[in-house]
Amino acid sequence: MASVCPPAASTQPASPSGPAIFKTVPYAFILPEILCGTWVWILVAATSVSFPLLQGWVMYVSLSSCLVSLLLLLSYLFGFHKNSENWKVLDSLYHGTTAILYMSAAVLQANATIHSEFGPNSPLYYQLNCAASFFAFITTFLYILHAFSIYYQ
Repeated sequence: MASVCPPAASTQPASPSGPAIFKTVPYAFILPEILCGTWVWILVAATSVSFPLLQGWVMYVSLSSCLVSLLLLLSYLFGFHKNSENWKVLDSLYHGTTAILYMSAAVLQANATIHSEFGPNSPLYYQLNCAASFFAFITTFLYILHAFSIYYQ
């Protein structure tokens, strides 16, 4: 009599859900992305948006990215992904696109920082803009890390 072998288990690691996401890469990057992005938005808003065309884009990217990342974090916390490969593709595309948008926002914020160096309220706004530029580039780096680390799971 021939023995029947059980089907082989999937070699793909299961995507975590619940608090376990904070211990695994790339999902551990979501919370720092949200926190650093929030700092960008707060710091730019504190400068009274002296350069509306430049800093308006920075505020739009940072706020919309924070909100969508928060929704993605909640979906991973509550397990809506159900280990679907489509979620990994969605996650990668979202973070890759957001990394590009954040890079453009970081460059525009750096330009606004340069222009605010000799403007009115120079020392305060210049320091706030410097901090916003720093956090914008850090957030860009986090989004890039998240987008590419999905492929190395």
